[in-house]
Amino acid sequence: MTTPLLPTLQNLPATLSLEGAISIELQEGIPIFRASSIVQNRITALLAKQQISPLNSEEEQELDSYEEIDDYLSFINRLARNILQNSNNQTV
Repeated sequence: MTTPLLPTLQNLPATLSLEGAISIELQEGIPIFRASSIVQNRITALLAKQQISPLNSEEEQELDSYEEIDDYLSFINRLARNILQNSNNQTV
């Protein structure tokens, strides 16, 4: 089995507090990584503001960075699920 390379992140949002930025939940014995409620609230606020008026360049960059982080976490979660499923299929 070939493991795909992790996508690279170019930067993190300046407003992202590294402490408590990610939450971990167990689903079917697999750790699932998600943005914390604080980060989710910030994304919601930026999206709501974007509906009313254009975001300034710093806000656009922040939202883009959060999207990259979401893509990264989704990739990690898919990889963890695939590894577990493959190991379960090989032991059957």
